[in-house]
Amino acid sequence: MPGTATAFPATDDYVGTESAVSRSVLSTRDEADEAVDQAVYGLMAVHGRAAGRPTRIGVDFVSAATGVAAASGRLAATISKLRGRAVSRVHTARPSVALLTVSQYLAAGSAGDPDHVERYDRPGTPPPFTTRDGHRVELETLDPEPWRRFWTGLGLAPAVVDRGWRAFVPRYATASAPLPDELHIAIAALSLLELFTAATKTGVAVQPVRSHADRLGDGLDGPPWTVTATGGPATRRPAAHPGGLPLAGLTVLEAGRRIQGPLAAHLLGLLGASVTRIEPAGGDPLRGMPPMVGDCSARFLALNRGKQVVQANLRSASGRESVRELAAGADVFLHNWAPGKASELGLDSDDLIKINPGLVYAYASGWGARRGPDAPPGTDFTVQAYAGLGEHLRPAGHPAAGSLMTLLDVLGGLVCAQGVLAALVGRLRDGRGRRVDSSLLSSASLLQALQRSGHRPAQPVWGPLDVPVPTADGHLVVPSGTPPGLVDPTALRRLPTAQAVAGLRSDGISAVRVCPDPGELVRDPQVRPLLDIDGCAFVRSPWRFDP
Repeated sequence: MPGTATAFPATDDYVGTESAVSRSVLSTRDEADEAVDQAVYGLMAVHGRAAGRPTRIGVDFVSAATGVAAASGRLAATISKLRGRAVSRVHTARPSVALLTVSQYLAAGSAGDPDHVERYDRPGTPPPFTTRDGHRVELETLDPEPWRRFWTGLGLAPAVVDRGWRAFVPRYATASAPLPDELHIAIAALSLLELFTAATKTGVAVQPVRSHADRLGDGLDGPPWTVTATGGPATRRPAAHPGGLPLAGLTVLEAGRRIQGPLAAHLLGLLGASVTRIEPAGGDPLRGMPPMVGDCSARFLALNRGKQVVQANLRSASGRESVRELAAGADVFLHNWAPGKASELGLDSDDLIKINPGLVYAYASGWGARRGPDAPPGTDFTVQAYAGLGEHLRPAGHPAAGSLMTLLDVLGGLVCAQGVLAALVGRLRDGRGRRVDSSLLSSASLLQALQRSGHRPAQPVWGPLDVPVPTADGHLVVPSGTPPGLVDPTALRRLPTAQAVAGLRSDGISAVRVCPDPGELVRDPQVRPLLDIDGCAFVRSPWRFDP
């Protein structure tokens, strides 16, 4: 099976600094073939939906995610040891980590909802937009009213504006945004200054797609996460390890939205923690996003299955008090609210540490503290644009553009969970609570480490065999470093994928079929053991801990 399982002795001598954990992350990058893993586990399919064909991600996304997960496994083993249950070795399965990165797309594609058919071939053009003076930009708003004001102010018909909104708002879930061409034409008539003026008046955010050089010059790099000791020693001793997974017996209180926060809590749950999720009165509206499994969204279940749920109206004093009561007995409180919301609600770390000095308080933000109060919303797509990731994702000769696959939300969830684990190690050693800060921007820095250090060019330089090779009925990928003379791409176009792969393998070339949609992986006999099927496909834990 393509991919590897990374095994580490469960020592804790590397724990203590963010740079040491980052080195552990980077050490896994060359253990497997990045392109092969992207092809087999559906990443190329999702990343390429907006283009209408499977497309290679220009950074080592599977490798970076596996490195974070492997370091997290070692931290979890350290926690288990400090709680009195030794772990001799940690196994982190790279294929399972790759599947976790597409878990919501896998769940949606395997749901089989008869009332909903996923389509990604509708006519239209995805972001970014290009202004009259040549600037590529992302637009962002989380509210339909600013969207309507902005586009109607540019003279577009309400029907076109509404059609654009229906394509724009679910893009983080579908990795597809077929926007009407009229929207792109309207932006192309404006200079960047005119665009900023119109957007500011209507409440829409504009984020230019920055270059690699821009990113290097901003001086905003930092560690993936920071951990700060807070308050005095805990008022209660942590319970003895009850047996089982490393975090068994620990409780996580999560107030997450969309992907980053819920995924972080989900990962802690896979490590054994009991997770309670705070949702608004009436439940999270994303529970109703199709396709459905029973009465709940398959995408939502991919990140939230197995969590206990408490509904609380945070606008009311009683709702906020119920959260404080839960936090008083929790080991971890984790959220990814908008900047300033926690303080506004009286639920920031300074507030909760008063009632639970041993609490690990984790904030998974968009920008961290880097961009100040006037920053645009810190969503996956605005952060990709600001971080210069668009230049890294596409090969030389192609214009910079971000991915509609939620790369940073996913990596941000992994990074946040890792920071929480490091904080729990610290708490077990000195009894004090901790605050953990991570962000989508810090996750982007981790993903771009090779480019920022000069070990990779800003844009990948690929030959014809470094990307998916078309066949008569799909695409295939050959291992990195395959000499061009051994493969004839023109001949492969005339062959069905299965025949082309078989022929190359008979010649000693380990070609693989590019999975055209993650939902198909449930029928792959090599992938099926990594999944649980309960109405749709869910990814099993990537970790195994040997006693």
